Amino acid sequence: MDRLLFLVLGDDAFSDYIQLQVPINFLKKRKRRKKCSNRSKTGRKTNQIQEAASMATAADGVAAIALCPDVAVYWLNRGLCHFKRKEWAKVEEDSRRALALDDTLVKGHYLLGCAMLEKEQCALAIKEFNKALDLLKSSNLGDKMAEDIWQVLAKAKYQDWEIHSTKRVWKMQSLKEACENALQEHHFLSGTLVGDGSTNEYTDQLKLLSEVFTKATIDDTPTDVGNFDPVTREPLKEHQLVPNLAIKEAVQAYLKNHSWAYKLN
Repeated sequence: MDRLLFLVLGDDAFSDYIQLQVPINFLKKRKRRKKCSNRSKTGRKTNQIQEAASMATAADGVAAIALCPDVAVYWLNRGLCHFKRKEWAKVEEDSRRALALDDTLVKGHYLLGCAMLEKEQCALAIKEFNKALDLLKSSNLGDKMAEDIWQVLAKAKYQDWEIHSTKRVWKMQSLKEACENALQEHHFLSGTLVGDGSTNEYTDQLKLLSEVFTKATIDDTPTDVGNFDPVTREPLKEHQLVPNLAIKEAVQAYLKNHSWAYKLN
């Protein structure tokens, strides 16, 4: 009966029928998968089940995108599937497509930031996380999403600082070695360097040079935290500063395992 009706109505009617039936079948299929997923939650969860569920959801995302490629949420949902499977290149691709369609998606900026962080592009990651936090203020996603963004933002900021700090220390160490070599060459050419490679004047100058580079590092403290002791809050001058590498290493070790400690009020 349907075939005879379509022969009478023509190809346009048949096309409209197909476009209507495909989304309906897709939604029914997705509903059945959701019921199966809910039943599996009551039983024992295994990595195989979770992987299969993720692949099924990703397959749904592919089907949805094929039907409606201009819907940003479909790209975002598929990006979330790739995020759970840690496929960062695909996370970046899908989140960028989603944001190209709708730049106000909080999770889109969050996913893109995570992908950038995995590529160690910390500056771009920080930028995306900040956008997500700004958009979160006008959304109703709740405190859990804000907490997740704060944690990855803190991680990105620390990694960015660590990268720049390592480069800065390497440059200072290279400059120090160059100065030491130049000082040794100067004493050698002037005849003040004895056979064992040391003189009182040379040793004193090396010690002074080391103090200069150490002081250059700790002198940044007042500009970072203010002219006061960050613990006692008492006034602090530059000449009172001394390096404390033990505390520095302890703090870094603690923050590495407790990312929540970066959270700002």
